[in-house]
Amino acid sequence: MDFGLNGKKALVCASSKGLGRGCAEALAGEGVDLILNARGAEALEETAKHINQTYGVDVKAVVADITSEEGRAKVLEAAGDVDILVTNAGGPPPGLWIDWDRDDFIAALDANMLTPIALMKALVPGMMERGWGRVVNITSQSVKSPIPALGLSNSARAGLTGYVAGTARQVAEKGVTINNLLPGIHATDRAISLDGGVAAKEGITIEEAKKKREATIPVRRYGTAEEFGAACAFLCSQQAAFMIGQNILHDGGGVNATL
Repeated sequence: MDFGLNGKKALVCASSKGLGRGCAEALAGEGVDLILNARGAEALEETAKHINQTYGVDVKAVVADITSEEGRAKVLEAAGDVDILVTNAGGPPPGLWIDWDRDDFIAALDANMLTPIALMKALVPGMMERGWGRVVNITSQSVKSPIPALGLSNSARAGLTGYVAGTARQVAEKGVTINNLLPGIHATDRAISLDGGVAAKEGITIEEAKKKREATIPVRRYGTAEEFGAACAFLCSQQAAFMIGQNILHDGGGVNATL
């Protein structure tokens, strides 16, 4: 199937590894030129080189903290006009609801709600003027099924979901779609961090913690960045032009819900 993306240009945030890299590689495989962003220079440069050599697309790497105003300005200046925006940022740390204070919530909102909104406000008007655009926000399955230990993430990502629900329907007539892709647990550094926390709390090994979590997933395994990237590429495709403001789970059936 031809996704109709050859020659498009995408900004993929937090894309040196993990789910962001999976999205970047899937888009590159469809002929999309890329602006990659991450905070770590070494991993970002390695990823950019790999994608360029593997897929033959233009790749520009921008080292910056996308959650800061200075970082966003740097990335947006380098990106220029893009056809596709994939927003992504690391999730807030786990914890107990009674331990979080205002500063913790502000940091979570800055990273996982206000940063995607700022990027959309900067780039979507240009997409509307050109009559075509795609935005995919990487959020979390916790939007549909809150995770108690991840209350900061639950809150910030739910706020972004509400913003997208209204905004997506205002820009759709101009050929721009905005959708959210909700990952469950995937084999990334985030999973290692979460499993490490469980292991330390319960006095078990990380492998044992992983097996316990896998047992709660109907497919009995973690997802892969490649699978997630393929879902992202589809949401960016011409075939997904009628999908507006949707929240698509990518969780191996982990969220037990009918709707």
